[in-house]
Amino acid sequence: MITRFAPSPTGPLHLGHAYSALLAHDMAMERGGDFLLRIEDIDQSRARPEWEAQIYQDLKWLGLWWPTPVMRQSERLDAYRDKLRWFWNHGYAFSCSCSRRDVMEAMSAPQEGAEPATGPDGLIYPGTCRASTNKSGTVQMPEDTAIRLMMDAVARKQGSAFTGSDLFSFEETGQGPNSETGRIEFSMQDAIDTIGDIVLARRDMGTSYHLSVVLDDAAQGVTHVVRGEDLFETTKIHVILQRVLKLPTPVYHHHTLIRDDAGKRLAKRDDARAISKYRDEGATPEDIRKMVGL
Repeated sequence: MITRFAPSPTGPLHLGHAYSALLAHDMAMERGGDFLLRIEDIDQSRARPEWEAQIYQDLKWLGLWWPTPVMRQSERLDAYRDKLRWFWNHGYAFSCSCSRRDVMEAMSAPQEGAEPATGPDGLIYPGTCRASTNKSGTVQMPEDTAIRLMMDAVARKQGSAFTGSDLFSFEETGQGPNSETGRIEFSMQDAIDTIGDIVLARRDMGTSYHLSVVLDDAAQGVTHVVRGEDLFETTKIHVILQRVLKLPTPVYHHHTLIRDDAGKRLAKRDDARAISKYRDEGATPEDIRKMVGL
């Protein structure tokens, strides 16, 4: 078993991060496997060296160990770009110049007052720029726009069984928000209707969370992905990309989220629950384990 913890160095780690990291570490150690640390720093506008340094400090204080050197996404941009060109050259992708406001206006225009449909990647893209699809694979991929995956192309190229329940699947050993567990199946039509044309690369980043995490998990040989239940539906996007790229699909373990007294999930802005603050106030790693239910 190979698990991983993949934080972004954009703020302090909090109790929710501690729970996910400890759980992934414990699962691997109990089975004689490996626990990996990966730094997800593709958003260079927000990543800071001091936050990365504190990640190492916090995790070591918790008693976690991982092989070095760690994988850092900012050092893998060429790998992401190469795979992005593969999607483009094989007719799976199209360029998109729409802003978030453009998407919202396009979705709400036909039904004024109606709430725009959302999926695991946010607003479900209405297809505004899809006509620019590079169907022949001969047009050079632009450098100054976002690149989206055309879900219809996935359907055409991966098979015609739009409603086949076994077209996509993954094994869930934790549970989703609605207690989904075991073998999770979804059809191509589900993907078209509820996910849409997801972003493969942002204009200002050259990649996306979805593309980079799929490629990184495969490159590191991750067999079990441990993460919060808020990413359960996002897993469907990753399974689709794995299928198209002929990459293995790990086992997924989505865990419950650590919340505050009001039931709100913790975020990096919740400095009062930062691991470093508990440490400075005299807490022990064992105290942190008790706080998160371990």
